[in-house]
Amino acid sequence: MILAAITQSRAERVARAHPCPQCGEYSFKKLKVTRAGKEHQETLGEFWHVVRTCGVCGAHSELGLDAEGEIVYGG
Repeated sequence: MILAAITQSRAERVARAHPCPQCGEYSFKKLKVTRAGKEHQETLGEFWHVVRTCGVCGAHSELGLDAEGEIVYGG
C-alpha cells in the first residue's frame, strides 16, 4: 500500500540513475519529468512520465515511473 508518491525531484534522480539505452552513459542534456496522463495512470500504473535526451549520443528516450519510483516501461 502506497502512503505517498515520490516527489518530482526524486523522480528526476531516479531517471538520471538509469543509463542511456543506446550508449550506456548517465549524462543527459535534457530531462523533463511530468505527471503521467490519466490513460497511462489507469492502464500502466505510471505516475511520472520522463522524457530525456542523452548528452553523449543524443538519443531520445522515455521512462514511465510508478508512484514508488519503479520503472513501468522504458525505451
